[in-house]
Amino acid sequence: MATLFSPLAFAGLRLRNRVAMPPMWSGTATAEGFVTPSIVEYHRVRAAAGTALIIVEHAFVHPQGRHSSTQVGAHDDACTEGLTGLAAAIRAEGAVACLQVSHAGARAASRVTGLPVVAPSPVATAREAGPDAPMALTRAGIDEIIEAFAGAAGRARSAGFDAVEIHAAHGFLLSQFLSPLTNHRSDDYGGDHERRGRIHLEVLAAVRRRAGEDFPVFIRLGMHDERPGGLTLAPACWTAAQLAAAGASLIDVSGGLAGSDDPGRGPGYFVGYAEALKAVIDLPVLVAGGIADPRMADLIIRSRRADIVGIGRAMLDDPGWTQSAASALDQT
Repeated sequence: MATLFSPLAFAGLRLRNRVAMPPMWSGTATAEGFVTPSIVEYHRVRAAAGTALIIVEHAFVHPQGRHSSTQVGAHDDACTEGLTGLAAAIRAEGAVACLQVSHAGARAASRVTGLPVVAPSPVATAREAGPDAPMALTRAGIDEIIEAFAGAAGRARSAGFDAVEIHAAHGFLLSQFLSPLTNHRSDDYGGDHERRGRIHLEVLAAVRRRAGEDFPVFIRLGMHDERPGGLTLAPACWTAAQLAAAGASLIDVSGGLAGSDDPGRGPGYFVGYAEALKAVIDLPVLVAGGIADPRMADLIIRSRRADIVGIGRAMLDDPGWTQSAASALDQT
C-alpha cells in the first residue's frame, strides 16, 4: 500500500515521496519578469525539507497575459538565465522541478501590461478589483497564445526543469475558455463543452511538439466552477480524459472559477474532485486544497483518492512541513 512517503515513478520522473509544493506566487520577480535570489531561496528551502515535487509559481507566457508586475516570466529567452538557476537550486536538493506556465486572460490588467486585455469573450472577471473590459480573442490571437505556451515550455526544458505545468484553473485564460460563464463564443472554440476545451488540447499538442514528446507535461485543471451555471465535475472529467489520451503526464486538481480562497469549506475541499477523476483516467492525480495535517495527507494516499498531495498554505507558514510530517508519521 502506498503512503505519503512512498516513492512514485511516472513519465520518466521519480519522486522520493508523494508531497508536492503547489505553485504559490511569491511576488518578488523583477519588473522584467526575471527570477530573483529570493524566489530561488523560497523554493529551495522547501525542496531541502524533503518535498518531492516543487511546482514553481505561475510564469506568464505572453506580455499580454501577465497577471502582476512582480510575476515571473517565461515569455522571452532573456528569462532563461534566472530560470536555469532556479531549476538547478531545486534539483540540487533532490526534488523534481516543474515550472507552471500561464496566461491571465481577463484576469490581466492594462495598468500592469500596458496592453489591451483579451479573453475568450468580452466578459470581465469577477476576481480582480476594477477589472478591464476584455476584448474577445481573434483566431490569430488564439494561435499566438498557443505558440506562446509552447515557447515558454521550450524555455522551461532549456532551463533544466524536469516538467512543465499548464495552468488551466482559477479563472485564468484556459479556465475562462472551458467555463460556460466566461466563454460565449460560437466558433470552433465555443458553443459546447467539447469546443470550449479545444484550446486545451491545442496548447498541449504545441507544448509537446516544442518541448519534446518525452518531456512531462502536467495540467492544473479547474474541475468545477463552483458557481451556478458554470463548469461542473462530469464534463471536466471528460476534458481531463481527453488530455490524458493526448499525452498529458499528470492532472493537478483544483477548482473555483475565482480560485480556491473560500475559507469556510474545511480541509481537503478538492479531494472529492480528485477521487472522481481517478475513476476515469490512468494518470497520477495531484490534489491540494487546505490540507495541512500529515495524517490526513497520508490517508488521502493510502485510500487511493489521489497519488500526490499538494501542501500550500501550510508550507507557506512552515517551509519545513515535509520534514515535520515525516517525523509525525515516523517516516524519518
